[in-house]
Amino acid sequence: MDKTITTPSAPYLGGLALAIGGAVLFSAKAVIAKLLYRYHIDAVTLIAFRMLFSLPVFAAVALWKMRGAAPLSTGDRWRIVGLGLVGYYLSSFLDFLGLQYITVGLERLILFLTPTFVLLISATWLRQHIGRLQWLALAVSYAGIVLVFVHDLQGGSNVLLGSALVTGSAAAYAAYLLLSGEMVKRLGALRLVAYAMCVSSAACIGQYFLLRPAAGLIQPLPVYGLSLMNGLLCTVAPVFMTMTAVQRIGAGAASQAGMIGPVSTLFLGAVVLAEPVTSWQLAGTALVLAGIYLLSSAKKANTANMANAAKTKNGT
Repeated sequence: MDKTITTPSAPYLGGLALAIGGAVLFSAKAVIAKLLYRYHIDAVTLIAFRMLFSLPVFAAVALWKMRGAAPLSTGDRWRIVGLGLVGYYLSSFLDFLGLQYITVGLERLILFLTPTFVLLISATWLRQHIGRLQWLALAVSYAGIVLVFVHDLQGGSNVLLGSALVTGSAAAYAAYLLLSGEMVKRLGALRLVAYAMCVSSAACIGQYFLLRPAAGLIQPLPVYGLSLMNGLLCTVAPVFMTMTAVQRIGAGAASQAGMIGPVSTLFLGAVVLAEPVTSWQLAGTALVLAGIYLLSSAKKANTANMANAAKTKNGT
């Protein structure tokens, strides 16, 4: 009996590579931020430089998507302003503030809990049911965070402050994901992201000029180089790489590939920043990844059950 071996197609492998590359590049922004902090700049200046370099690209995409598209309603304009302020301005600002106090490994693990925040917000405010497997996924994920947090807490009380700030960042981005779901269907992911990033960029740059003198934009040459990498390689590139990956291999496979993010950050921190990789961190990372995997499995199971129930109801 012949057995047919199915091999992944080239487009699928290309999409998978894009998803992995996007996850690694996006995670690398924490390492770039740590390098920038060595030049004694603060989070306000760091995020302003990041957006100054990424804004031209997102503005160009926004103008391109605007051509031939139906004009936005007044309600949609205000929603985009709100999404840009919550999802990219507030989330990014809290993240970079927190990075001043914690390691890049812990920061990435906390941010990786965003799907669990989406689940908790859905259960709390939207009154959605949480199944046993989802509760187990939450418990496993948070056990991993506690493991790494308790270990890193030996570095000082600022770890608590930094962890709280990054947790706020993850919660803000989870709120963005929930609020943007309906608009993504109507406007498209690329158009919505471009618009929201333009709003976020305006907020970050405007914040700088409100809180800091214009002379602070004069920095050593390495600050401009690192900020260019932060804006283009760690912001613009992963956004488009991830979107292309989702189109090629689907959101489920792309999110699974994104699980490389915390692992890559852990080892990038060790190589570039000389942050130690301990057994506690590895164990915590494994628990968080296992929890997110369980959560994605539970979501797939729920989706399949809903589809089967719909077929039964329709008599198909």
